Amino acid sequence: MPSMVVIATTAVPDTLRGALSRWTIEVVPGIFVGTVSARVRDQLWDAASQVVGDGAAVLIHPAANEQGFALRTAGARRRQPVDFDGLTLIRMAASLHAKNLQS
Repeated sequence: MPSMVVIATTAVPDTLRGALSRWTIEVVPGIFVGTVSARVRDQLWDAASQVVGDGAAVLIHPAANEQGFALRTAGARRRQPVDFDGLTLIRMAASLHAKNLQS
């Protein structure tokens, strides 16, 4: 059954934006919204996470959990999802530069 998805991108290649716009609409630059099957959603995410490069992407989709949604991330971001007793919370890194130095 199709469900709504939101994909937010930052500094990704134009080819990825084009691929995402085949299945979704870009409501504002870098924010894609659409209604797709789980299979299409997973294929879009696989493609996005492989070509994100130096940019970043987040996928939000419905899920059978307390929050009613799940999220996936690819690329370097200051905001990092963390599981806290079954809830997804967001942890803010001090900065991307500091995170890269620690790696």
